[in-house]
Amino acid sequence: MSLIKKGTKLYSILKMKCPNCHEGHLFKNSNPYNLSEISDMPERCEHCHFKYEIETGFFYGAMYVSYALTIILVVFFLLLIYVLNINDFVLSLLVFGGILVLVFPIVFRLSRSIWLNMFVAYKSRK
Repeated sequence: MSLIKKGTKLYSILKMKCPNCHEGHLFKNSNPYNLSEISDMPERCEHCHFKYEIETGFFYGAMYVSYALTIILVVFFLLLIYVLNINDFVLSLLVFGGILVLVFPIVFRLSRSIWLNMFVAYKSRK
């Protein structure tokens, strides 16, 4: 039994599936760390033929989602530094910079998935 059920926005966002049918993949390559193909998306869903880029430049709005996700990470990291009473600023900056570089591909794809799901409703094919 899955905690995230098909038909929910959370399913489409986290599994990076088509928000219209929850079947097709949002990205051509499922590995976000293949940086040469990080933003490669099919033009349409292979299952329901929904066009992902609703209008020219549609995914520019995903930058705002990416910014919000990054701010959440920054706040979490600052709280962690405070709770653990870490006083080495340079070490903290280097560690956090490294963490941001490592999670960038995931945040990039997640922000696109969230942005698309904000505008598209699931249509059950029952």
